[in-house]
Order: sequence, then C-alpha cells, then structure tokens
Amino acid sequence: MGDLSVIMLFLFVLFLLLGTGVWVGLALMGVAWFGMELFTNRPVGDVMITTIWSALSSWTLTSLPLFIWMGEILFRTRLSEDMFRGLAPWMAGLPGGLVHTNIVGCTIFAAVSGSSAATLTTVGKMSIPELRRRNYPEKMVVGTLTGAATLGLMIPPSLTLIVYGVTINESITKLFFAGVIPGIVLAAMFMGYVAIYSKTASDWAPDREAGLSFADKVKNSRFLIPVILLITVVIGSMYLGFATATEAAAFGVLGGLVLAASQGSLNWRTFSSSLMGATRTSAMIALILAGAAFLSLAMGFTGLPRGLANLIAGLELSRFELLMALLVFYIILGCFLDGISSVVLTMAVVEPMIRDAGIDLIWFGIFIVVVVEMAQITPPIGFNLFVMQGMTGHEMNFIAKAAIPMFLIMVLMVFILIAVPDLATWLPDNIRQRPGG
Repeated sequence: MGDLSVIMLFLFVLFLLLGTGVWVGLALMGVAWFGMELFTNRPVGDVMITTIWSALSSWTLTSLPLFIWMGEILFRTRLSEDMFRGLAPWMAGLPGGLVHTNIVGCTIFAAVSGSSAATLTTVGKMSIPELRRRNYPEKMVVGTLTGAATLGLMIPPSLTLIVYGVTINESITKLFFAGVIPGIVLAAMFMGYVAIYSKTASDWAPDREAGLSFADKVKNSRFLIPVILLITVVIGSMYLGFATATEAAAFGVLGGLVLAASQGSLNWRTFSSSLMGATRTSAMIALILAGAAFLSLAMGFTGLPRGLANLIAGLELSRFELLMALLVFYIILGCFLDGISSVVLTMAVVEPMIRDAGIDLIWFGIFIVVVVEMAQITPPIGFNLFVMQGMTGHEMNFIAKAAIPMFLIMVLMVFILIAVPDLATWLPDNIRQRPGG
C-alpha cells in the first residue's frame, strides 16, 4: 500500500472509533492494534505492554501530576479574589480599565497552574461579576477572558509543553523557559487590543473608578504577595538551576498547600477533592500518552512517518511554507480534538519533517502551543468555549464571536515567532540547568 492509502486507512479507523464515543486514548490504542495486526507479524499484546510501560515510566513525566495537583489546590483557595483586589487599583488607570485584570490575572495564574481551563475558571469566577457590575461591554469581558486563559498553555508550568517534551524527549525545563517571553509578548498584545478598543468602540461606557493614592495601591498589592512568592519558588528554582521541573513541581505543591492553609482554605474536603481532581486529569492524559506511544510504534513499523516526511520533502516546501501548512493543519485538527491529543497524535509524523527541515524543536514547541491555544477557542470542540458557556450561560456563537479578535492576535503571534525566533530560543539557551531537567 502507498503512504497515502495507509494514512487514509489509519484516519478512517481513528475517526470511526472517535465517532462511536470511544475515549481518545483507547481510540489511539485501537488504531495501533489494527495497524500492528495488519502490517506486522509481531505479537501485538507483548509489544503494547512494553511500549505503554516505557512511555508511562518516564521520570520526566512525574512533573505532570504534580503541576496538575498544584493547580487544583490553588483553584480551591481565595486566590482569584485576592488577585482582583491586588490588580484592580493598578489596572483602573490604563486605557481599557479593569478589563486588563482578565489578561494580567490569567498571566499570573498561568504561572502557577499550567491549565487553560483552571486559569479561565479561577480568574473568571471573580472578574466576570465585578466587570459586569461596572458595565464593561459583555463581549469584551467574555472575549478577553476566553482568549487570555489560553496563556495557561504557554507560560510555565504548561501541561502541553510537558506532554510535548516527553513525546519528543526534550528538556522540560528548556521548554518552560522558551514559553516565558512569548507568553508575556502575547499577553501584551492582548492588552494592546483592549486599549485600542476602549478608545475606538462606541459601546465602551464603563463606570468610572474611584481614584486611589499610590500608597493605597501599594497597600492593596499585598494580596499579590503569596502568588508571586509561589511563582518565584517554582520558576526561580528552575531558572537558577536548583531544581529540575519535577522537583520544582514538588515545591509548587508544598507551596500551594501552605498558601491554602494560610488563607484558611485547606481542610480535608478541599485536600481530597484537589487530589482526586488531579488524579482524574492525570489519568486522562496518561491514557492519551500511552495510546499515542503505541500508535507511534505501530506507525513506525509501517514506515509511514519517514515516508510521509520524504513525500513532503519531495514537494520542496520552504521552511515558511511548511510552517504555514502545519499552522492550517493544526487549526483544522483543533476543531475536533483537544490540544494535548492533537500534539501526541501527530508528533510521530511531524517530528521527522521538522528535524529534516532544520527547525529547532524547542522553538517548534512554542509554535505548536500557540496553535493549540487557538484550538481552545475554536468551535466546535474549543474547550474554553464550553467552560465559558458554563460560567456565563451565553450561546456558543456569542462566545466564539467575542473571542475572534484574540484568535487573530494569536495568528499574528505565529508570524512574530517566525520572524523573531529568538523570542522562544534566547532564554532556554542562556539558563543553567540541572541534569535530568
């Protein structure tokens, strides 16, 4: 069979399984089993067990459940309320006013969460009622929060970057630091859009905020101290080379527990619910990774990844043309799959192409995260759209339209990354790293 015929066969089986409601991880295993039976004479069961064990016994992967647990702990604290009280006095005087608390709040919480949905829920549960009470345009409240929450996928600790790093065997610490500057730049672009909108839109008529003295602003900033300390411990320990990503995640869990206890939010109910929430999310991601590892092996036996890479190489696409093709491909794929599934499903085929094109794999990790961020706000499967719908009760069409400007800003960010690759590569090339990070 030709490469294209094999691809079509794999895709047919995959979408058949997904269409019947089978979990993504099990669907990937099913396709891999089908491919192994069809194209090899190896004992499929033995190969599957060995591959899954190897994929899930990675030491690097231990940072994933720890960072998820840290985010779950913080989700159950008064962090969102404290962040709003600390940020609001500083944001009120900017063009765009308190809408900036959506973006800055998401940026801060992303640095201790790693999850887009957790970032959206934590910041939104406090900012949405406050912004509505002050008569800010609803589409700006919804759109900026839906888009800015995707920063949880880029700013470390990012669950998507952990999965990407494990999949291609790259340093998690370097990937984390590759996301810092692009994440800040993207947040600044979101804030720039809010400022321009506030000066040009006819529906911009929020209530005026009472002015505060500089001393009062500084006094309110004390509410930001706990989360800033936690960010410093987690990110700073990796930057200074004191800790690997896994060790930093452990520090983050301990810091989250201390923060929850200091706020009076830590009791047996919140502790057990955070632990069970982290377990469920970690198990879901682990199943997807296991299925992807088995599928990658099965596709390797067919020679499909290398054959497809050679096929694309034969098209003699330039580096830019290849990236544009992948941009469109991942946007379309994101309409049907969540971000982590998109990454692990495609890496077996995409990685050889990227290596052959001479594209830096650390840089490509940030490229793919920006595109996966777009998928979070793209119908029909965009996960942030569902979370926002549950929080606000708006129709999906309203939320998706409100998020379109943020989507377009992310597209612009892709071109900025291509034009200035040092945004993603400078920091990881200049950090100290402990072995095993």
